[in-house]
Amino acid sequence: MTDPTPRPLSLQTVWLLEVRDNRSRAAFAQLFDFYAPRLKGMLMRAGMRSNQAEDVVQEVMLSIWRKADQFDPARAQASAWIYRIARNRQIDMIRRENRPLPDALILDEEDSIDDAGQVLALDQEGAQLRAALARLAPEQRAVIEQAYMGELSHSEITAQTGLPLGTIKSRIRLALDRLRHDLRDLR
Repeated sequence: MTDPTPRPLSLQTVWLLEVRDNRSRAAFAQLFDFYAPRLKGMLMRAGMRSNQAEDVVQEVMLSIWRKADQFDPARAQASAWIYRIARNRQIDMIRRENRPLPDALILDEEDSIDDAGQVLALDQEGAQLRAALARLAPEQRAVIEQAYMGELSHSEITAQTGLPLGTIKSRIRLALDRLRHDLRDLR
């Protein structure tokens, strides 16, 4: 049975909806600032040179602007949609260079078809994760969100919050222990 309550939209999804619905340049700038470094890092970790990765990121961001009307938040959050575009551009570039595809990028045809059971399982896991995060102490949840969702380093969190580095590390460790315990039944 699926949960009838809609999942909350990420800030990035809200920005993408602003681009889609209002052609908001400000929202697009926020998307660009958020995703460009992450996409470049992902592409470089997959073996692309820095200048190639930057070219792909530019193509991806241009595609996002041009194809924003195709985005449907009921099907995926912005991050999934954007990373899919980036992955496809990466494959296109590799094919243009006539290099063999890394095994991690080769999809079986059945992988490209959305499996309803898999989608449902991911939604349920997401709901369990959100519930586990909600059960954390507020100070632990805050540092977990900053470290993992905000992708801040421990020292950046210290600078933002003014808390000692040891306190930040302790809160993250305790929160992760609690999450591991609460989510032990997943997979």
